[in-house]
Amino acid sequence: MTPQVGFVVFLVVTVALLGAVVFTGVKARIRAHIPLVVLTAAALGVTIYFAEKLGELYDLASAGAITPVHLTLAKIATASYVLPIVTGALTLRDRSRRRVHLVCALITLALTVATAITGAWMLLASTPKA
Repeated sequence: MTPQVGFVVFLVVTVALLGAVVFTGVKARIRAHIPLVVLTAAALGVTIYFAEKLGELYDLASAGAITPVHLTLAKIATASYVLPIVTGALTLRDRSRRRVHLVCALITLALTVATAITGAWMLLASTPKA
């Protein structure tokens, strides 16, 4: 699978899984929610792998200031996945923590969307390598 195809496929899979995670979380369908979280994390890992491979095909420095912005945001977004995982585990023990878990999940989702947008911007602004 080429980096271009792999990235697009797994980005779509990750976004679809994120949607399912949000849906099952809001509906408190824990039996479906937890496996979907695990699948989403795995899909995100594969998406990141293909993003790295795709980045090797472009002169990312040619995109200018968006490159360090995207890379920093990508690291923060990836690290932010720890927050809903930890608060989710705490929520399983104490249901009163649902609101904190929801807020952490929404922050992570927003960071993920911002990362996807800046990543697309970076690629569109980059020069393909010969």
